[in-house]
Amino acid sequence: MLPIRHSDNDAWALPGGVDDLGKPVPPAAIRETREETGITCEDHEPGRHPQRSSLHVATTRVRQEFLLVLTARPIGGHPTPSSESREVRWVPRHEVSDYGMHRSMRLRISHYPQGGSPHIS
Repeated sequence: MLPIRHSDNDAWALPGGVDDLGKPVPPAAIRETREETGITCEDHEPGRHPQRSSLHVATTRVRQEFLLVLTARPIGGHPTPSSESREVRWVPRHEVSDYGMHRSMRLRISHYPQGGSPHIS
């Protein structure tokens, strides 16, 4: 895995970010990974990940927030910190629990080895 240590709160997390509504999800994940880590990657399982985000309107408030963990294959670059990441490093999956992460991030990472359908909670 390729976690980053955030510059703003010192917490470890997987690379990620936000994009405009309706934009394809995999290209945004690939772009955010490159920007935050210096690693260029490609979608590991094309067609399995959501291609578009959706919008839900509740009363007068519009909000779209969700956490997806996508798998990707590195194809170039070197772990390099950015303005958003103080540290970037390759970490064996069994050592990720040693890194200070928000419990929701740790939970999503723990679901990955279970395979099968995406975990939704």
